Amino acid sequence: MAKTGLKTCAKLLFMFITLLFLNSHISHGAELEILLSFKSSINDPFHFLSNWNSSFSVCEWHGITCKNSSHVYKVELPAKNISGKISSSLFHLPYVESIDLSSNQLSGGVPSDIFSSSPLQHLNLSNNNFTGPVPGGSISRLQILDLSNNMLSGKIPPEFGFFSGLKVLDLGGNVLVGRIPISIRNITSLEFLTLSSNQLVGPIPPELGQLRSLKWIYLGYNNLSGEIPKEIGHLTSLNHLDLVYNNLTGQIPSSFGNLTNLQYLFLYQNKLTGSIPISISGLKSLVSLDLSDNYLSGEIPELVGQLQNLEILHLFSNNFTGKIPNALASLPRLQVLQLWSNQLSGPIPSNLGKHNNLTILDLSTNFLTGKIPETLCNSGNLFKLILFSNSLDGEIPETLSTCKSLRRVRLQNNSLSGQLPSKFTRLPLVYFLDISGNNLSGSIGERKWDMPSLEMLNLAGNKFSGNLPGSFGSDKLENVDLSENEFSGTIPRSYGNLSELMQLKLSKNKLTGEIPEELSSCKKLVSLDLSHNQLSGQIPASLSDMSVLGQLDLSENQLCGEIPQNLGNVESLVQVNISHNHLHGSLPSTGAFLAINASAVAGNDLCGSDSPSGLPPCKRNKSPTLWFVVACFLVALALLALAAFVVVFIRGKKILELKRVESEDGICEMQFFNSKIAKSLTINEIISSTKEENLISRGRKGISSYKFRSSASDMQFVVKKLVDVNSVTSSFWSDISEFGKLRHPNIVKLSGICRSDKAAYLVYEYLEGKNLSEIVRNLSWERRQKIAIGISKALRFLHCYCTPIIVVGEVSPEKVIVDGKDEPLLRLSLPGLECTDRKSIISSGYVGPETKETKQITEKGDIYGFGLILIELLTGKSPADAEFGVHESIVEWARYCYSDCHLDMWVDPMIREHLSTKQNEIVETMNLALHCTAGDPTARPCASEVTKTLESSFRRSPCVSNLKFSSPI
Repeated sequence: MAKTGLKTCAKLLFMFITLLFLNSHISHGAELEILLSFKSSINDPFHFLSNWNSSFSVCEWHGITCKNSSHVYKVELPAKNISGKISSSLFHLPYVESIDLSSNQLSGGVPSDIFSSSPLQHLNLSNNNFTGPVPGGSISRLQILDLSNNMLSGKIPPEFGFFSGLKVLDLGGNVLVGRIPISIRNITSLEFLTLSSNQLVGPIPPELGQLRSLKWIYLGYNNLSGEIPKEIGHLTSLNHLDLVYNNLTGQIPSSFGNLTNLQYLFLYQNKLTGSIPISISGLKSLVSLDLSDNYLSGEIPELVGQLQNLEILHLFSNNFTGKIPNALASLPRLQVLQLWSNQLSGPIPSNLGKHNNLTILDLSTNFLTGKIPETLCNSGNLFKLILFSNSLDGEIPETLSTCKSLRRVRLQNNSLSGQLPSKFTRLPLVYFLDISGNNLSGSIGERKWDMPSLEMLNLAGNKFSGNLPGSFGSDKLENVDLSENEFSGTIPRSYGNLSELMQLKLSKNKLTGEIPEELSSCKKLVSLDLSHNQLSGQIPASLSDMSVLGQLDLSENQLCGEIPQNLGNVESLVQVNISHNHLHGSLPSTGAFLAINASAVAGNDLCGSDSPSGLPPCKRNKSPTLWFVVACFLVALALLALAAFVVVFIRGKKILELKRVESEDGICEMQFFNSKIAKSLTINEIISSTKEENLISRGRKGISSYKFRSSASDMQFVVKKLVDVNSVTSSFWSDISEFGKLRHPNIVKLSGICRSDKAAYLVYEYLEGKNLSEIVRNLSWERRQKIAIGISKALRFLHCYCTPIIVVGEVSPEKVIVDGKDEPLLRLSLPGLECTDRKSIISSGYVGPETKETKQITEKGDIYGFGLILIELLTGKSPADAEFGVHESIVEWARYCYSDCHLDMWVDPMIREHLSTKQNEIVETMNLALHCTAGDPTARPCASEVTKTLESSFRRSPCVSNLKFSSPI
């Protein structure tokens, strides 16, 4: 009997093991089929899924983790640059617990049945391009759900309240609408709630106060309204509360004092009123408090001194009154204190900085009085000191002159007096120094200036005397303003060595002597103001050669002689004032003088005609001696002109000769811009190349492009053929000839043109490479740097060194070809065909808002397009990426990311590996990109500034903290 029982048990055990084996085999087959189906639905450019085939076990596939070598329980493919639409089959894996497809280029709708796999605990589809609604449904075991930074729309499904096990819910960075569903209160296990950067409306549900496990609430960048619920004060586990950029009103709830674990409280950019509740002093763990950009009032409570862990305090742009609390000086970890643009009065706390670790202090635009404390730089880390527009008096503390960490100092528009501290002119890292509009005095010209980083210096509106400094110890100076002082002596000739100088203001002093010829060596000088001095002698003729000079003010001096007749020849010079000198003779008949105002030439002995200057016409002098001189001059001029013509003619004969030749199309006019190519190509070879087998593309206005190889030189060329010759403007051929003369390593070169009555042909040397738009997301950080600098140099050449300047019209990745050496080449539009096709340019995502409004194409529009390219190089996103959540454009999204997100949130996944070593370069590049895309075109930098900034930031990378610094520039 016992033996029979044992046999039965053995049979049953064998059957069980067999069924288990068969079940496992069937399950494995289903998993393999599901994963292969997923692979077939996506693009995998880096071949990360190359071993997803039957040659390998499923558990060995890249990104797949199996439990006990049996069933797939993790699918992890973050930041693999995969794209395409995903099918719902992936979410039917029977044992999967974790799916992570974050930071890819996946698109289309999120499958409606993603919550069909009951074992699923972790689902991350963030940082993709998913569209459509958020799927409904729920899984009781799901703990992490991250759908952030996509383009999901519609309302948040109320069923989310049934995710009973959810700990992390992140739907931020989408375009979700409607209200926050009250059903969220049912997710009692929830620890992290992020709904930021959407278009949510209505009040914050008080029911959130029931989620006692919450550690993180981020509801910023929505359109939420109403008061902040006092019930949030019940969330004693809360670590991070962020409600920024909404329309919240009312007062800050006093119940916030119960949040003893809170480290970060961000309420900036709302419409909050009232005072700071005293209970805030109970937030002993608080590290960062930002209540800026509201309508808060009253005094800053002394009890903030109890926040001993506080590192960052932002209360700027409110209506706070009273004194700055002395208690702030006792906060040992305080690094950043920004109270600017309030109505604070009284002195700065005398011990501020003594016991703090200050790095940034901005108290500007208040009513502060008294002296600047000696202790501000006791930490040795202060790099930004902004105290302008107050009523501070006394001397600049001697201790600031030994603060070697300082970089940016703005003390202007106060009542500071005394002399500049002895070592204040030897601060090694200061790049921006503005102490204008004070009562500072003494001689500063004889002391040693050693400020190698200095780029901007403003000492205007003081009482400095003696000679001007001969040197500032910096070859980076771009802006120097020493006006409205009591300087005497001559203008140092050494100023001609300031190669980066763009603005020089020495007006309203007591300067004597002549204007030094050496100033004309400042080739980047845009504005020169020497007015209201006692300068004598003649206006240097060399000023006529300054190619970018735009404003020139020499008024109220003692200048004599005649005005150089070439002054104003350069088109950049638009404003001239030479009034109240001792000048005589005729007004030059050049650009700036043809429309000069009468007040700008008054007080001289000048004559002129055909201008609004109001000057009397010049009398003809019939003296035989004068006529003889004039005749000799004209003869000499004619001889010079003839010599120049001969030189140009001979040179043109050899290289740029225009020929008329017989061809298949009849008589053709040919012109080459490269002698080597001129010898290797014939007109018939060019015409015969335009056959269907060589066709590359067909463009607008009947322009087709063909690629062929020359039999004579084995060189490859691209020919653009224009069939409708009569459709081009009359100036097209002269314009295109000028294009052919452009020579720059970062601009695609036009090699030759030929035209007949039947067609026209433009010949370019073929470039091995791809459009930047095709490769931008596959580039390393170093390659992106090289491309950015190359494009900026091309724009600098076109904007600053071409006369007249050449505007690209649409600076976009499609216009940039990157060759095999990662050298970018900018492709110029054809004048009269592409560049003036304003309708297509204005519809482009790479033109500035003013271009779309005024339909005017300018160099500032080029800078805007370049800024967008920088953003794309940094983030991997382009203006064509449909929507950016609550942000209306990629620019607005980038500004939000730069100021409020950690780098991991916005840097392209392809270059995140560089964050540890290149963080400062990336931050500075984004800062430049945002300047280039400023809404006001006048606020955008010029191309030369852009190149200089890029080269500088890639060459040196100062310590920059990824904090929100919203101080005025």
